[in-house]
Amino acid sequence: MNCLQTHRRDFESQGVAALRADLALALRAAAFHGLAEGICNHFSVELQDGSGRFLLNPQGLLWSEIHADDIVLVDAGGQVLAGRHPVESTAMFIHAAVHRIAGKACVLHTHMPHATALTLTVDRALDTTLSQTAMRFHGRLSIDAHYNGLALDASEGERIARSMQGADIAFLGNHGVIVCGSRIDHAYDDLYYLERACMTQVLAQSSGRALAPVDAALAAQVCQQVMSERQQSELFFQALGRLLSA
Repeated sequence: MNCLQTHRRDFESQGVAALRADLALALRAAAFHGLAEGICNHFSVELQDGSGRFLLNPQGLLWSEIHADDIVLVDAGGQVLAGRHPVESTAMFIHAAVHRIAGKACVLHTHMPHATALTLTVDRALDTTLSQTAMRFHGRLSIDAHYNGLALDASEGERIARSMQGADIAFLGNHGVIVCGSRIDHAYDDLYYLERACMTQVLAQSSGRALAPVDAALAAQVCQQVMSERQQSELFFQALGRLLSA
């Protein structure tokens, strides 16, 4: 069996087929929730075999139309190993680096509106001592305040990945966010609630009234409470599967 046949066999295996279906569902859910931007931005998940290969959404498709058979398998160098679509270059430079350098299994990158709006402020990110929803992210954020243009080469992707310093969520100044997780359902749940928390903060700030944060120790406690039990994340993703299965 040659290398291409091996990649095809792995791509069509039961475990990878399930990952492709979950990644496609996350993309459709993001479109449903208004987190997509044209045909841009990317979701990826690494195969759990130590090969460095990962699944990625293809170039040129709206997230709302992506299904499992549209997902592409690529290697860390950007070569398409299996799948029927091309991939977009900036996806490779960012996602390959975050998988390899930051060690993240699932990488979701968006320019979702309210989170991106906060990257344009001097604070650059969500205040995790404000809403209860924001508190789930306390101590889990990094900020890359150095916008450096489009990620059109490997060095920029690597710079972004190193700036994360192991954090689950990265706010990229003047750009967007990266949300990472060990599995797709947990990462998508964080992505959804991150945008909700950012939306609430933007609304509160637009009132012109002074904000009322809680003590950082309480925010840390709430984060630990949420992270200690992720059944809600799994049930949410299952519900989205029922809603968006067509």
